[in-house]
Amino acid sequence: MRTPLPTFILFVLGCLLFFFALGNHQLQGSAEPRVAGIAMEMYLDNDWIVPKLNGQPFLEKPPLSLWLDSSAIKLFGGTPLAVRLASAFAGLFSLMLLYAMLRKLGRPATIAWAAAILMATTASYLSNSRQVGEDALLSLGVTLALLAFFYASRQQAEQRHFALGSWLLFASGIMIATLSKGVLGLALPGVVIFTYLVAESVLEKRLTVSRWLRPALFTVVGLIPLLVWLGLLYQRGGMQMLGDVLWANSVGRFSGSFEGAGHFEPFYYYLVKLPQAFLPWNLLVYFGLWHFRKALVSNRYLLFFSLWLVAQFILLTLASSKRMVYLMSLTPAAAVLAAEYAAVLLKGLQERAPSSAFADRLLRHRRVLVLGVLGAVILGYLAAALWLAPRADRNESFVPLTAQVKALQANGQHVVLFKPSERLAGATVFYSQSRLEALQSEAELTQFLSATPGNVAIMESRSEPVAPLKVVEKITIGQRDYYFVGQ
Repeated sequence: MRTPLPTFILFVLGCLLFFFALGNHQLQGSAEPRVAGIAMEMYLDNDWIVPKLNGQPFLEKPPLSLWLDSSAIKLFGGTPLAVRLASAFAGLFSLMLLYAMLRKLGRPATIAWAAAILMATTASYLSNSRQVGEDALLSLGVTLALLAFFYASRQQAEQRHFALGSWLLFASGIMIATLSKGVLGLALPGVVIFTYLVAESVLEKRLTVSRWLRPALFTVVGLIPLLVWLGLLYQRGGMQMLGDVLWANSVGRFSGSFEGAGHFEPFYYYLVKLPQAFLPWNLLVYFGLWHFRKALVSNRYLLFFSLWLVAQFILLTLASSKRMVYLMSLTPAAAVLAAEYAAVLLKGLQERAPSSAFADRLLRHRRVLVLGVLGAVILGYLAAALWLAPRADRNESFVPLTAQVKALQANGQHVVLFKPSERLAGATVFYSQSRLEALQSEAELTQFLSATPGNVAIMESRSEPVAPLKVVEKITIGQRDYYFVGQ
């Protein structure tokens, strides 16, 4: 079977956006060194059940992204490119999935194509799909679950048969989402499905039990891999480890009781961030959501994607822990509404063209204008990937620090970490492919430095260490100072 040209072009553009110059810069920020370090420890220890950072269990999220990153390290080596591949493939799969499912839902190829490319070129979505982490996988799982749910519901309503294949896709989405981010991977699709089923019941003025039972049943099916991992985790660490995964790091992040999560922001955080949430397509998203409000009662397709956007936004707003990356799972719905509204604008332009010379000129040159804007956006992203990301290494890279560690070790000196941050611990184990000992108290530090001349500890501090500590080397990464100290 020949691949249609629009599909092929979309795939090529997706490969460029998600993979171009993906490995030309080092681990940056706080999340990349941490996650890459955990993946490296998983690879070194060959322990696929309990993720660890600096030798200690790290159970903030389930391990799907770590499994993939560790496998990539095993296949391709311990490079930044290897540990970014899972996120990039998740972004590419989401792109093609959205296009394919919109076509199955009967939407024109132009709208499906536009929605997919708008999603892929949303700045925050693209940047997070090119970083080490679990958020791109979470978004893929949520997108697969919700699109499969809606398609299965449409199949049942129109053809009145049990759409087993679609429901299995739904279960697969739940599996990916929950193995990526635990309870949040269940809550993000769950709140949309619940809201949609309530709206549907209200509009039809009747409750159809089977519509509720099917997603509930296949949600349980999708949870089986997570439950298996939790069972293995329980065998290793008992209820303490289960509590860390299911309560402290999931419910605790939502309620604010898990203080170690950080990212605590006021309830209006996302409202303030709306102007930049879906750049550069913000206006299309927000005007589209407003424009279609009166059509929601009669159009289940628009109702579903509007509820997807609004329900998840409200859920995330209610959570105590807030980050821009959490909006990633809203982006497919935002892109659909933006594409549909763009089609409305085009129709309006066609209606005005006979009486407006300006509208007629815009209509005749619409392809050039659209391709020009889209081309400029894509070329901007590619240029940023090629030049800006490597330039950031000058300030963000841990390579100079780890190179100094290796130089000291080659000289026969013993190097340890003192109260390391997650990013420091992760970066050192990733780049050195070995785990440095970590000291946690001043007494341990004093004993270590005085035990053997030439022993060195790495510490992060806002001010220069004072005697009896002697600064051997100072390396600044971002806004943080790291001191190599001895006695």
